[in-house]
Amino acid sequence: MKYRQSGFTLVEIAIVLVIIGLLLGGILKGQEMITNAKVRNIADQGNAIKAAFYSFQDRYRAIPGDFANAKNTIPGTSNGDGNGRVNTNGERGQFWRHLSAAGFITGNFDGGAQGNNLKCPSTRCPTNTYGAPMMFSWGNMAAGTRQQAHQLRTGRSIPVNVLAEVDRKVDDGVPRNGSFQNDRQARNSTCATGSGTKSSYRLTTSNPEADCGGVYIF
Repeated sequence: MKYRQSGFTLVEIAIVLVIIGLLLGGILKGQEMITNAKVRNIADQGNAIKAAFYSFQDRYRAIPGDFANAKNTIPGTSNGDGNGRVNTNGERGQFWRHLSAAGFITGNFDGGAQGNNLKCPSTRCPTNTYGAPMMFSWGNMAAGTRQQAHQLRTGRSIPVNVLAEVDRKVDDGVPRNGSFQNDRQARNSTCATGSGTKSSYRLTTSNPEADCGGVYIF
């Protein structure tokens, strides 16, 4: 008796390969959509806080956190020293309290004293889309400039490719130049290289989840 060996035909193999290709394409497209959503979230969050900052100034003629008459004007808040800078531990905590109590941002922040670092608890500071705490302060945490200014720090845990895309979306795409720069306390040398307008993000880093962070300069 003769037995015919069974197996896949070329048509069947082609169909399987097409299905695998479609599955891989769908996975990659889904990952791209997730990344784009996180980029938009970070950019929108930064823009919303900047808008809240300037709207607060317009209403109260003072800077949130630094507002010297906040206690009598916004219930449940404490006063700043009114020197035009959010540069004390008390003011850094009250910054978010002033904005939320006045209705400019959502959240219930306790207004406690906070150092100028990225270790603020979620009860005191908002978090980015990766769950890392944000910070607003007078300082020079932007990697490309040492000039003191009010700065909104996005928080850490942001992959370098996402941070680069945020920079392209809100500024010039250069990590150590412009109004948005990488944070020099968030793995500065891992996330970017070079200086000034010649700097670039390390998109080929061996660890794409490079724990990067950005800084909006006001």
